[in-house]
Amino acid sequence: MKIRSILGALVIAALPFTPVWAENMTPEDIKKLVDEAVNKRMQELERREGATERKESDAASPATTDPGIGPLPEVGKDLRTEKQPPLSFSSTGSGRLVYAKPFVTAPKAIVGGYFDIQYRSHTNSVIENGYPGGVTNGFDQQRFVPFIYADITEHVKFASELEIEHGIRGAGENEISLEFAFIDYLIKEPVNLRAGIILIPIGKFNLLHDSPLNDLTDRPLVAQYVIPSTLSETGGGFYGTFYPGRTGKLDYEFYYTTGPCGYDPNGQPRINETTGTKDSRQRKCENDDGLDINNGKAVSGRLAYSPMLGVEIGGSNYYGNSSPYSYNPLNITAIDWTLQKGPFELIGEAAWAYARGNSRAIPIAPDGQNFGFAPGALLTGVNTLNPAASAPQRSQGYYIQGNYHFMPAILTKLSPKRFGEGSTFTAVIRWDEVNLNQDNTGPSAGRQQQISFGLNYRPVEDTVFKISYQYLPETFNVNSNQQIHDQALVISAATYF
Repeated sequence: MKIRSILGALVIAALPFTPVWAENMTPEDIKKLVDEAVNKRMQELERREGATERKESDAASPATTDPGIGPLPEVGKDLRTEKQPPLSFSSTGSGRLVYAKPFVTAPKAIVGGYFDIQYRSHTNSVIENGYPGGVTNGFDQQRFVPFIYADITEHVKFASELEIEHGIRGAGENEISLEFAFIDYLIKEPVNLRAGIILIPIGKFNLLHDSPLNDLTDRPLVAQYVIPSTLSETGGGFYGTFYPGRTGKLDYEFYYTTGPCGYDPNGQPRINETTGTKDSRQRKCENDDGLDINNGKAVSGRLAYSPMLGVEIGGSNYYGNSSPYSYNPLNITAIDWTLQKGPFELIGEAAWAYARGNSRAIPIAPDGQNFGFAPGALLTGVNTLNPAASAPQRSQGYYIQGNYHFMPAILTKLSPKRFGEGSTFTAVIRWDEVNLNQDNTGPSAGRQQQISFGLNYRPVEDTVFKISYQYLPETFNVNSNQQIHDQALVISAATYF
């Protein structure tokens, strides 16, 4: 009140020196003018005092000098600061040391992911359920995949994806693994560095395999058995983009990584005509540490050229030794294409794999134990259902898929909120074919064919509901170990979050 009285007296004292104001002012006008001037001045003083107190509080706070001292941080609030406190092993504290992390004072990470669920009904009992014979239909929550991305600095980025497959199953029966986890150092658009668990750039589908992104529930056969999606390995390399010509774009990736795991410790090959190259991935290897099974490494790369918007053609290759005791390289070559014009899309991929020497026994393991074949012997009846056939060395496959995006005008009129901007229907047709044992000219379970007709609805781009009919003139029944004819109805839903 004392400050307010002094300010009021000063304003009244100044009125005689302002004749323009005082000339026609009543006592009520003068009182109103004084009150407004005093209130305005008081607000300015309060703002200045508050700013001074905050500065003094920040300067005195021990949290800016040692994360182990002072009150616990309120992690739920935005604590981003221009300059984070220094972090070191010398930080003091006890239980509070778990908060001595950079993201507490400068949060950077973004958490998201995707989820899918499906129901499928087959003519034959081809669905595995752990019991003899299998079943014809069932539900499966196949993938729950959290993402964690972070901007460390303007030039340092981190990205990771943790995949949980068949999450309802018990420990040891489901699959939990890091699909990828790497750090990027951005130099310039033409050259950037990457290191960690890396998605191998073999084909395009291995890089863009998310369930909400794809218009059919099942992945293409070639991306399951010839290119074992998802294929990722530990290593490093670089990637970038160039712009040749007025409308052209050239993307590339090149990595040096751990390499394949093509053999069990007893020397038995893991590449076969029923699962293809699936079990040669590092995540499937019997080496529990996920390390090399030899001193070899793999090199991989992809080059993709887009002459104009909506058109892209890519070529890629993967090469690495797959044997622990000899030189038996696995080579996978792929091409992919994307053609888009208006609501129409034509996409596809073709791949060829060559597991050199997979048909013959490798040298005996150092402990002298193998699975019964002398080194160099032809492996007849091994990893093949035909006793006269040898284990596969060559495999190949491809798929061609056409998409048509549309939205009936009548639905938009009936419910613009549900079928408005961002919503779309997609009609899909896809032909798949693989041969997982090209060396065998006789009866083989390695040949699989499938044609799929699908329709899906996206209320928004991030979420999709799918239904498809599959006709499989040649497929493999894992429960009976036979090649059969089959057909299936598949319904699923998937969303990013």
